[in-house]
Amino acid sequence: MLREETNRLLFFRPSRGSILNEMIEAEERCRSGMLDESEAAAAVLSVMKELIAFSLDKGIDGNLWENYLVSHMLTDENAYTLSRERKIPSEDSFSILAKDDFAIMRRLMDYDFEEFRKHVDDSLIEEILHFRNDARSSEHAGAAGEIISEVLSQLHDVKSDEAFKKVLDEQYFIRGTGEYAYNDAFRIADDDNDHRLFKPIRAIDEVTFADMVGYELQKGALIRNTLAFIEGRPANNVLLYGDSGSGKSTSIKALLNEYAHRGLRIIEVHKHQFKYISEIIGAIKNRNYRFILFIDDLSFEEFEIEYKYLKAVIEGDMEVKSDNILIYATSNRRHLIRETWSDKNDMTHNEDIHRSDTVEEKTSLSSRFGVTIYFPSPDRAEYHEIVRSLAEEEGIDMDEQELLVKADAWEIRHGGVSCRTARQFVDYLASAE
Repeated sequence: MLREETNRLLFFRPSRGSILNEMIEAEERCRSGMLDESEAAAAVLSVMKELIAFSLDKGIDGNLWENYLVSHMLTDENAYTLSRERKIPSEDSFSILAKDDFAIMRRLMDYDFEEFRKHVDDSLIEEILHFRNDARSSEHAGAAGEIISEVLSQLHDVKSDEAFKKVLDEQYFIRGTGEYAYNDAFRIADDDNDHRLFKPIRAIDEVTFADMVGYELQKGALIRNTLAFIEGRPANNVLLYGDSGSGKSTSIKALLNEYAHRGLRIIEVHKHQFKYISEIIGAIKNRNYRFILFIDDLSFEEFEIEYKYLKAVIEGDMEVKSDNILIYATSNRRHLIRETWSDKNDMTHNEDIHRSDTVEEKTSLSSRFGVTIYFPSPDRAEYHEIVRSLAEEEGIDMDEQELLVKADAWEIRHGGVSCRTARQFVDYLASAE
């Protein structure tokens, strides 16, 4: 029985509301003899519904029960999985204590659904064990399905409990555990009732630096700092500033796509969420990943004071800075905070005697980013080169002269010369074909 097995788990105990817990309770209710046939069938079908929803969410097919148990072992954040994430697997006390857990989980994968088969058509159970999911390539599934399938395939090949444990230990060390094992980017939950601070971003633009025409100096500076960070060498917070549509945010996406496999993770934080930054840092500072807190389009009006919280976090807070967290921000403003001429005039600045202090207060935030990278709008020749490159990539067959004339006409009507304008123009051409 499931309850007898799971009661002996030390680390991978089922949590309330989990599919494993629902399976245990459904089996017990069916065995109790206290349910009539329709109630027993309803209990079984309820669990099957949860497994099907899991399949759609993670983008998997095959044996849904086995896939679910693999997912449970990969993402359950317990003392054992966190210990393996932080160090090369070894025969320490954690490892010795976890051996029975993995033996139990291996037996659970062979569960025969015998009690459930008594209450629903056997063909329904077989469909769950040989599930076909035509939606498994959905963009909403992200990498989860591929990871689960890969690990399950390895587990099918092992011949012992020790080998079973070794496969999973390697995954914890390589990928970590929890949502970080499946996802590379996250946003902060705005709902105070949401039990998760981080919500995965599963559909990410697959842009790479090779897709970005020009800006070689800017890309090089950003990559050098990020590689130093990933490799555990000293690195700086980064401010990417410059004209709208010049590729600042795209560069951050490219970083993630290039280096996620090396443990880089990005958490997107909006200005109104700065009150959560201390909580965010507390949740990730001891994890075996390199986190970039990404703040897009950062700027403050004169009356906004949230920048003071950001200043404290970047530099000046009493807590020791964590070496696995950096802040990368993009902005159209070099100094982030709107300045006025009155800031330079001690006679008009609300009786502030020391005008230099007023200016220093407003400019000190940007100075706390150790690396600042300027992204200017492309000139006409660079704009044409970007259009030509994107058009070739999209397979647009048009005379070059005609292409560039139309590109110039487009930018006049759509906000001027920029990388974004070039992208929008080429997308327009591609959609019209």
